[in-house]
Amino acid sequence: MSTDGSRALRIQVLIGLMCVALVAYFVMLGRAGVILVTSGRPAAIGLGAAIFLLPIVGLWAMIATLRAGFAHQRLARLAREAGMELDTSALPRRPSGRIEREAADGLFDTVRAEVEEEPDDWRRWYRLARAYDYAGDRGRARETMRKAVDMERAGR
Repeated sequence: MSTDGSRALRIQVLIGLMCVALVAYFVMLGRAGVILVTSGRPAAIGLGAAIFLLPIVGLWAMIATLRAGFAHQRLARLAREAGMELDTSALPRRPSGRIEREAADGLFDTVRAEVEEEPDDWRRWYRLARAYDYAGDRGRARETMRKAVDMERAGR
């Protein structure tokens, strides 16, 4: 197995373990909520009912995050298969491994120009999301990746 393949497998196993741990935590929260609600005391009943909401919100957040991650992985695979993945191997890096800011900004400018030329291609938006990420703008990277996912789904 390649180094990238074993790294990806380790990440997937870690994500799986974290999901199992979260589900176990949600079960424990639910049990605490049952104990509080069945105590019969008004304050404890209110607190128990509120505790029931935490696993519901947590489960929703976990599922939404996993769905987004799977969608991003699918786009990455499709872009790679189409030869559209960003090549950052030649860009200068900091000792931490991150791309130097000026190089990331230059990459962003290049990719943004590609999107302006072909605004209806989800692959261009995917590349723009990656460029935002390399430039350190995580918020715009997430927003742009959502747009790329939506465009790809609409085009299927």
